[in-house]
Amino acid sequence: MTTAPRSPRLLLLSTVILAVAGAALLGVPHGQEQPAPVSTAQASTDPSSAATVPPAREPTAGTAPSATSAPSAVESAVPPHGEGVAGDPAIQRNLEAAWPADLSPNDEQELLSAGRSLLRADATGVGRAKWPAVFPDSGQAVAPAFATARFRIQAAIARRDGSADKAVVHLVWAGMDRGGTFTDLRITDWFFTRTVKKGAATWTPQPRT
Repeated sequence: MTTAPRSPRLLLLSTVILAVAGAALLGVPHGQEQPAPVSTAQASTDPSSAATVPPAREPTAGTAPSATSAPSAVESAVPPHGEGVAGDPAIQRNLEAAWPADLSPNDEQELLSAGRSLLRADATGVGRAKWPAVFPDSGQAVAPAFATARFRIQAAIARRDGSADKAVVHLVWAGMDRGGTFTDLRITDWFFTRTVKKGAATWTPQPRT
């Protein structure tokens, strides 16, 4: 289920990614292949629905970026068209420049690890059993929406989402779908809430809606 951005912050993130893609396109000599289309998808989006996305990013609470954040992010190095893996660091820098970190290092690492794992499970079907609350059908045979060998996370950030007990992991990724179409700059968001179990705090992914 692919949905349109639901907040100004999502639109701003989309603007950043589109601007990066546009800037890269300007540097492509006439007649060369054009970059793959940018699409928009949410954390609760099923990859099989061809989720695409400029980091549907919802900058965390209390640190929502201003309208001037986008230009500053785009001013950083932009990966040349067709750069592939070599261009991923530039995308990561753009995200980090637009939305400064606002979580503790431990929380950020826990969220990023979980977010990457969830995205891989959602897109390729690998590792779904680890998240039964998110993938209740994990015990059934599911045809992967994207090929494992052609799946790649290009960049990811974790930020607060409205309060200290809510967070969102924004991921930019590339993959080849069942139809054989490879697209990069796809965007997916996974939302988390902080819960306390047996005295220990942990981040729990929110089920899809």
